[in-house]
Amino acid sequence: MIQSDVRPPADSHIEGGRGLPVLEETIGANFRRIAGLNPQREAIVEASTGRSWTYARMDEDTDRIARALMAAGVGRGERVGIWSPNCAEWTLLQYATAKAGIVLVNVNPAYRTHELAFVVEQCGMRALVVAPADANSDYPAMARRVRADTPGLRELVLLPGPGGSPGPEPEAGELTWDALLAGADAVGQGALDALLSALEPEDAINLQYTSGTTGFPKGATLTHRNILNNGFHIGELLAYTPEDRVVLPVPFFHCFGMVIGNLAALSHGAATILPGRTFKPAEALDAVQRHRGTSLYGVPTMFIAELALPDFAAYDLSSLRTGVMAGSTCPAEVMERVIGEMNMAGVAICYGMTETSPVSTMTRADDSLARRTQTVGRTMPHLESKIVDPGTGAVVPRGEVGELCTRGYAVMSGYWNDPAKTAEAIDADGWMHTGDLAAMDPDGYVRIEGRIKDMVIRGGENISPREIEEFLYRHPAVRDVQVIGVPDDKYGEELMACVILKDGAEPLTVEGLRAFCAGKIAHFKIPRYLQVRESFPMTVSGKIRKVEMRQEALELLGRG
Repeated sequence: MIQSDVRPPADSHIEGGRGLPVLEETIGANFRRIAGLNPQREAIVEASTGRSWTYARMDEDTDRIARALMAAGVGRGERVGIWSPNCAEWTLLQYATAKAGIVLVNVNPAYRTHELAFVVEQCGMRALVVAPADANSDYPAMARRVRADTPGLRELVLLPGPGGSPGPEPEAGELTWDALLAGADAVGQGALDALLSALEPEDAINLQYTSGTTGFPKGATLTHRNILNNGFHIGELLAYTPEDRVVLPVPFFHCFGMVIGNLAALSHGAATILPGRTFKPAEALDAVQRHRGTSLYGVPTMFIAELALPDFAAYDLSSLRTGVMAGSTCPAEVMERVIGEMNMAGVAICYGMTETSPVSTMTRADDSLARRTQTVGRTMPHLESKIVDPGTGAVVPRGEVGELCTRGYAVMSGYWNDPAKTAEAIDADGWMHTGDLAAMDPDGYVRIEGRIKDMVIRGGENISPREIEEFLYRHPAVRDVQVIGVPDDKYGEELMACVILKDGAEPLTVEGLRAFCAGKIAHFKIPRYLQVRESFPMTVSGKIRKVEMRQEALELLGRG
């Protein structure tokens, strides 16, 4: 991919290469075209249950679900939610709603009634497709409580259990999944075809509620053009073909699963392999082995968990060639093992946010280990990136740190029914302000330095937590580390290192950690505090929730 630079190299403003043209079609039209080329190839495989769909069957089934929704009275542009862990029905509903012009609302399975009620009311949700209860959540019971208080939520549709097993018994006014589908015959195929042909690429088709750090989340409104093209161009950079088999242990209710995963694979005629309803490292590797996966997805902590399995070496991963890591920075040691021991020579780092559909920069298959561990790659085709001074908005020279901004087809149409928040995020020239601090090197590679709000200011010194984290990864006892700032009376802020130790490592003390740093990094960058943890709090996309860690630190230090 040739990088087209429209500004002088000293300027941190760049356009991605052009590559293939932007697709000017809807998700439903794209799928019908790809299914027509690959009718008997596998499209969906549920590794844990044995169920599978060819492209022809998936095309037929998604048509039937779309007609069933139309028969139930759900119109073009209305919102239908899905509240479920990963399953084949999730993917089928994603494509069925796209064919019918219905806006699919992704609901986080971790939500409880208060959060669900907010989303249902904020977007005016017409119907909600609900998973059966599991060990973590009683979805039907919570959905019923919300529906009782929300007259606009007219239908609850109860999904079957794992593998299509019977789901919960419906109550008055509810439908089982099978009962919903039984109504499809009331709408002819011609009515669906006419509706699909009337849809436009710029139509809103997906609504994702971003995990806010304060207050309620905001609904990022994404169009066919947004997410179909982002998935397609990711698939192009991963060199996907109909021969690929993409193993997806990442959640579908986030862009990682439904765009980087489903849309990237299915727009290329590849198979999607679902290891299970939620992530389990052994299930993921077993799915690769049994179904000859060529690509595997995950956040770095998922790959760390897979590599840590006692019987990791027993899995045959020789079919793998590529994959995607996203969500947070991958330590060099982990990346080396993923490439060397998991056979993923072409693994890519993707960076972005829900509001950019989500990927705005990505490493390429031939990038070095350093590029894949120290940067988030180069700007995606047909997008622009620039790095600006957060105070003035002026583009900074390459090498200098500022706020990363993105412009192009991937930028959302806005936050649902929230023009004020939209205007705060997207400026008058169409630039999405990410809130991330970054720097661009002479070759256009972007390095993320952290969130603007995560920058630590100690005694007037601006300190990037990322720089210290990279250094602390070298400690022989450290498996993972995050650095945060905590209040200090003298310096304003001090540094705390939050560490997950390697299995069998010797106990680590703050004195030992400081001794390891002494003479190797500047004294003001040496953490004053140490917290040894079992895990880090994360968003659904695998990003560390440092705001939550800072609150915990305040309580530990007696300041909360």
